[in-house]
Amino acid sequence: MFEFDQYLGFLAFLTILTMGFWLMIFLVAFVPYWIGGSVGELIKEKREARKKAKAEKA
Repeated sequence: MFEFDQYLGFLAFLTILTMGFWLMIFLVAFVPYWIGGSVGELIKEKREARKKAKAEKA
């Protein structure tokens, strides 16, 4: 029916497919969260710098 090489090839295919699936889930779920968090932190830092510069002028 199946030879051992075909079985190993099928297992390799399933492994690569599964790894790709979970990598896709990771990239879709967590990377936007990290990007949003770092953009939020950048905005907070710029706001604080503006407030500090305004306080020093006054």
